[in-house]
Amino acid sequence: MKKINNKISKNSIIAKVIEDYPEVIEVLSIDYGMGCVGCKAAGGETIEQGASVHGMSDDDIDKMVAQINKKISK
Repeated sequence: MKKINNKISKNSIIAKVIEDYPEVIEVLSIDYGMGCVGCKAAGGETIEQGASVHGMSDDDIDKMVAQINKKISK
């Protein structure tokens, strides 16, 4: 998922983000407790959908997406 400026949004599909940017696994699993790596739902679920299932607020989702974008911009 190569996007302009490497920006990931909360509408990005989790599995595609992980495939394109494996370094975000740390952010998702360690920092935010989302075990998306092996989850079957990750193939068709957006970051926002997955985070909502894990009880994250909109603010937390926005912070996570910002952290992901910071991680992939390095």
